[in-house]
Amino acid sequence: MQVMKWSVIALAVAAGTSQLAFASAQSESNGFVEDSSLNVLNRNLYFYRDFRNAGPDRNDDPQEWGHGIIGTFESGFTQGTIGFGVDAIGLLGIKLDSGKGRAGSGLFPTGSDGRSQDDYSEAGGAVKLRLSNTVLKYGDQFTALPVFSTDDSRLLPEVAEGFLVTSNEIEGLELHAGHFTAINAQDQTYHDSIGLKSADVLGGSYSFNDDLSASLYYSDVEDAFKKYYGNVNYTIGLGEAQSLNFDFNIYRTKYDKEYTDTGSSEKNTIWSLAAAYNISAHTFTLAYQKSHGGFDGIGYDYGVDGGGTIWLANSIQRSDFNAEDEKSWQVRYDLDFAEFGVPGLKFMTRYVRGTDADVGDTTNGKEWERDIQVGYTVQNGPAKDLNMRVRQATYRSSDGVYYGSPSIDEVRVILEYPLSIL
Repeated sequence: MQVMKWSVIALAVAAGTSQLAFASAQSESNGFVEDSSLNVLNRNLYFYRDFRNAGPDRNDDPQEWGHGIIGTFESGFTQGTIGFGVDAIGLLGIKLDSGKGRAGSGLFPTGSDGRSQDDYSEAGGAVKLRLSNTVLKYGDQFTALPVFSTDDSRLLPEVAEGFLVTSNEIEGLELHAGHFTAINAQDQTYHDSIGLKSADVLGGSYSFNDDLSASLYYSDVEDAFKKYYGNVNYTIGLGEAQSLNFDFNIYRTKYDKEYTDTGSSEKNTIWSLAAAYNISAHTFTLAYQKSHGGFDGIGYDYGVDGGGTIWLANSIQRSDFNAEDEKSWQVRYDLDFAEFGVPGLKFMTRYVRGTDADVGDTTNGKEWERDIQVGYTVQNGPAKDLNMRVRQATYRSSDGVYYGSPSIDEVRVILEYPLSIL
């Protein structure tokens, strides 16, 4: 995997040298203030989870409602050979409805009395330098790398601390290198609430053309694991309003013995292949995912390196289908109502089934999940870009070893309204 990683990156560089690099973004800088932006995302989220037949150890069903405000300021870069700038993040979560016995949804911090806090907030900043088309950023930031990705599935997102270099010197080629020392959880505000010691990341992606791209990444998380990731995405045009897309993802994880508590290092390989056929307003998707190896029922593990660090086809609303030796398949259908005169209205449903998981006292653990989502984005008027989504998930497993309950029903209602201040 490592040999392939460097070979593909070298091929991408070689291909890129035969093309003209982008015009220097730094040479086109208008200034620190002139290129600044300030955006505020208002997120209103209702979360309900019903642990059906969970037994006496789990009587509470989380049911909470909150409003989150996510503010991001990005300055421009000063003019000159090397540009300087700053970014800032401001987060505020406000509880609208909860109560003792209904907490634990992951939306809010929970106090010693078992109740969710009324509000919580966090602020951070970062400095950045730009030379040509390469940016060095140090401080608090959101990340979206396949081996280090902050999660944004609740009221407020995770925030990582460290430095990240992003380079786009060659057309089609994007390279990343970074070192991170902390991540704050979505429902916490104190420094490094996840327990990350340090993580080094390296890799990149290359677009060969509009239809074919590849990515290769590596990470080393201190006292946890080393990960290798690869992706190939290919789209075939099949005529007017038709296409076929293939998306392949693979992780190879080597766990440190300090992490497994087994006295020895363990390994896991997990991969997924999805094929999506699009015709006009309809998209039909089939996917298969397979996990090989692991320890104590754990196949592919993540979280200390960011709650979004699982770029696999069958990582969906409730389950990731990533247990030791588990295999799973998915069928999915998407419908875009723009073709029927209602732009902004979309529908999605999917079903995923997993088998042969080595968990607990069985090597044949089974689980399945069905998701339904309806969403609408306002297209114009005073509420333009207001997005409304209703997400429902039904989850069942054969033996209850998944997530502490064999039966879970879940509903999320999400309203998001982005505002561009600058």
